[in-house]
Amino acid sequence: MLSRRHFTAVAAATPLFLRAQDKTGSKPLVIGEGDHKYEVLHDWGELPSAIVWGNTHGVCEDSNANIYIHHTVHATSKSPDSVVVFDSKGKFVRSWGPQYKDGAHGLHIRKEGREEFLYICDQLHGIVSKRTLKGDEVWTLGYPSDSEKYKLPILQGNIPYRPTNVAIAPNGDVYVGDGYGSNFVNQYDKNAKFIRTFGGTGKEPGKLLQPHGLMLDERISPVTLLVADRGNNRIQRFSLDGNHVEFVEGTLLPCHFHARGSDVVVPDLQGRVTLLDKDNKVIEHLGDAKAASLRELLPLRTKPRTEFTAGKFVCPHGAIFDHAGNIFVVEWVEVGRVTKLRKVA
Repeated sequence: MLSRRHFTAVAAATPLFLRAQDKTGSKPLVIGEGDHKYEVLHDWGELPSAIVWGNTHGVCEDSNANIYIHHTVHATSKSPDSVVVFDSKGKFVRSWGPQYKDGAHGLHIRKEGREEFLYICDQLHGIVSKRTLKGDEVWTLGYPSDSEKYKLPILQGNIPYRPTNVAIAPNGDVYVGDGYGSNFVNQYDKNAKFIRTFGGTGKEPGKLLQPHGLMLDERISPVTLLVADRGNNRIQRFSLDGNHVEFVEGTLLPCHFHARGSDVVVPDLQGRVTLLDKDNKVIEHLGDAKAASLRELLPLRTKPRTEFTAGKFVCPHGAIFDHAGNIFVVEWVEVGRVTKLRKVA
């Protein structure tokens, strides 16, 4: 584990804030309209020299306004830590989680009583782990062998299982999206005991293709589960016992969700970040790359950051509102990118 005491120099080539300016060179770039305007601050956070971003996949904020980033770790990184923590001003606090290197994916935080816990998805190693904010293990879930959906006749091996993200119900139930495996959602109780499996591959209502991200939607009653049905280019709403309720339109390749008040932010892999209102209608598409397809963006995501256009996103993979209404976006790009959208209106 690295901590602030071990912080050395920040690489000179990487500025704390890469501010896109107007033609006069005096004003930072602002995107959005009306009550949803944001100043764009790319490459947020002071990384210690020992850490080099891999694909930045997950982001969340604790009650002390610390920001947690989950990344796959670049091949050139001296430190293998996959969880990196910054304070609200972007100063490095600590890092941990070398065991999730290469598989780092979903990251979710939840306060339970007086303590907060991180729920980590490692899609490569097929595990979901509940951890303290400093990385101590509470429990870890492996292959969902208790589910009949994952059982095959002997000698045929296991069906694929690669969890991508989790959501936690008000009663503590844990929903795990098998987004890169077999397109199911697996439900467990707060003690990690298996309850049910639903979904499965398909396009019809209740079926899924890459259930990549999940969110318990508590904005309305009854509470429901939103699933980023990414491979089907849609969002799907389920009851908490796994029954289809409706489809939500307006996104291209939705990855995940985070709510603040009545609004939800949706990172969309096809080069934009979408804001939805309480009725799940589109408010704004922020930083839209105007890509005709993901295929158009794939060459760019392997380029150095100097090739990225300021104010435009490449492949947003995770996004959250912070306590002040700013938005943090992390992207599926080989050099990693953390962008803060500072709310100005």
